[in-house]
Amino acid sequence: MARFVFVTGGVVSSLGKGLASAALGALLQARGYTVRLRKLDPYLNVDPGTMSPFEHGEVFVTDDGAETDLDLGHYERFTGVHARGTDSVSSGRIYSNVLEKERRGDYLGKTIQVIPHVTDEIKDFISIGDDETDFMLCEIGGTVGDIEGLPFFEAIRQFAQDRDRDECIFMHLTLLPYIAATGELKTKPTQHSVKELRAIGLQPDVLVCRSKMEIPEKERAKIALFCNVRPEAVIPAYDLASIYEAPLAYHEFGLDQAVLDAFRIAPAPTPKLDRWHDVKDRLDNAEGEVKVAIVGKYTTLEDAYKSIAEALTHGGMANRTRVNASWIDSEVFESEEPAAHLEGFHAILVPGGFGERGTEGMIRATRYAREKKVPYFGICLGMQMAVIEAARNLAGIAKAGSEEFDHEAGKKRFEPVVYHLKEWVQGNHVSRRKISDDKGGTMRLGAYTALLQEGSRVAEIYGNTTIEERHRHRYEIDTRFRDRLEETGLGFSGMSPDGRLPETVEIADHPWFVCVQFHPELKSKPFEPHPLFADFIRAAVETSRLV
Repeated sequence: MARFVFVTGGVVSSLGKGLASAALGALLQARGYTVRLRKLDPYLNVDPGTMSPFEHGEVFVTDDGAETDLDLGHYERFTGVHARGTDSVSSGRIYSNVLEKERRGDYLGKTIQVIPHVTDEIKDFISIGDDETDFMLCEIGGTVGDIEGLPFFEAIRQFAQDRDRDECIFMHLTLLPYIAATGELKTKPTQHSVKELRAIGLQPDVLVCRSKMEIPEKERAKIALFCNVRPEAVIPAYDLASIYEAPLAYHEFGLDQAVLDAFRIAPAPTPKLDRWHDVKDRLDNAEGEVKVAIVGKYTTLEDAYKSIAEALTHGGMANRTRVNASWIDSEVFESEEPAAHLEGFHAILVPGGFGERGTEGMIRATRYAREKKVPYFGICLGMQMAVIEAARNLAGIAKAGSEEFDHEAGKKRFEPVVYHLKEWVQGNHVSRRKISDDKGGTMRLGAYTALLQEGSRVAEIYGNTTIEERHRHRYEIDTRFRDRLEETGLGFSGMSPDGRLPETVEIADHPWFVCVQFHPELKSKPFEPHPLFADFIRAAVETSRLV
């Protein structure tokens, strides 16, 4: 049976509970344990799939096709453990499950209440797969005191009561604000946060305290005294140059030891941190720098493309190169020439997105990269825009466009070289969709196999002709135009196993022009950079040497 660590937050949001959870998972792995991480979110959306990137950041997709919170990306990047759909749940999903059971009559006519029915549903979710791992780390979204989070706090209180002693501990993340006028770190917000937590029956075993300033020993002792926590279990969490320094920093301050002590595990296995020392060395000792332009739709919020930002960093680490990424709103190029903004960049990446806004700017950026021989990486919508650009400017299909944009406008304006996917195969199952279907969960989601053309650039990069990558999209490239496009030099180098769905396109007569319909960034890790990102940055390095 697993031991459970419940991670909560207080004072303010966005303190880094997800990062702390991921770093702790990595440290427990370094000591030889197996881990799985989970996220419990209090919002009423069933999942983040229909939420705007400006609202919630990116949607992280698992192999089994679940649309989840972006913190699951942190969990995967730090531990290498592939997340599942059962590793993320929201209040919306919990209440939906409870109401479905009520409609079926599963509760035998009982009055449905938050306690016990909602809390029991949460406890059942937490228990999934608890016999498969040594430690289960469960992060509770939001902050203590949020009204929507109360059922989750009550559920984990009950869960710990139901389990044997030493099977569950609580880790609480708080903020120590610094008052510059008096030169003081204030512990009172942390004391109040713990008081709020204790009022609902939860006593933290470990406190992680975020601070911009060094926390003196006397302040740590004060926190321990007033919060009823052992002094060695008050762990500083300072700002870092890179999130990938977190495992080593938390280990230095004793987080993993404090957790093992709380579980009464002694003697604790010696950690093997070579992986993270190598990661830090590659970050600290970069031998050069490249400039990459990311031309997208949601660039005002970097979290909207969180996995892409991290995958670029990983690609830089693979080449011992620092990646200086600039986020450029694609709408800019609809009124201004791309050259004014893109000259001087060593590579250009166009990421995914939904809707027509900004797509003409993406197309112009793609044309610039193709004609100026700048390494270009198109992902999902970025691939579709590259195909439309080639169709218009190379294949003579002047009105080439996407059925997605015609559907938005309510009239036919384009010759659709990108069409709405109505049917596809996943394993032995055939999925069918209509444009009018609900938006949530109706896309081509999760891991699918692709077959790469022997001798193509992508096959050389992967070192294989059969790959499996994660998808999240509703529209596909129409193969009716394949011959005309390949005559222009845009090769369809990867296809679905049934030969119906294009997975990759590339231009052979170009320093580096590769587009993919899937999302490779979702599988990249600091200690295992995705091969496409590693080679993309390699090409950017080559370009930088020519400038």
